[in-house]
Amino acid sequence: MLLKGKKILSFVSTDFEDLELWYPILRLREEGAIVHLIAEEKSHEYIGKYGVPAVSDATFSEINTEDYDALLVPGGWSPDKLRRFDDVLRITREFNDAKKPIGQICHAGWVLISADILKGVNVTSTPGIKDDMTNAGAIWHDEAVVVDGHIVSSRRPPDLPDYMREFIKVIAK
Repeated sequence: MLLKGKKILSFVSTDFEDLELWYPILRLREEGAIVHLIAEEKSHEYIGKYGVPAVSDATFSEINTEDYDALLVPGGWSPDKLRRFDDVLRITREFNDAKKPIGQICHAGWVLISADILKGVNVTSTPGIKDDMTNAGAIWHDEAVVVDGHIVSSRRPPDLPDYMREFIKVIAK
């Protein structure tokens, strides 16, 4: 188990992309990681775009990023909601400042854009937010997965195997 003892945060909010939340969480747990879901409300059930539920473990404001090794930002429509919370942006910036791994897929790039951490960073995302990414200063690539230091990005659900293979490698370093 490559990630035994590692603690990972995952944001969650209504309308997350079901596969982009659960596939990474399950893969991380298979590798021995502890994954905590954080949201606006603690112990609240959030529903994904296709009806799959996820219950939050803690609120954004309860989190001390020093206690965690990596951050997972799922896609779907939830990143547009998530980026409106100051604590989400604070958490994202703190992970970035500490050069701790940040995984983002599909529309999750919106959170990183709002946290203002993408200038000069090589990334990918759903092509639908390519302009948003490049306008934020990112260098966008149409590839299944892009690794730039501690930031690992991916486009969409069919890319999940490549994304998680690389994200797990970065966390394990």
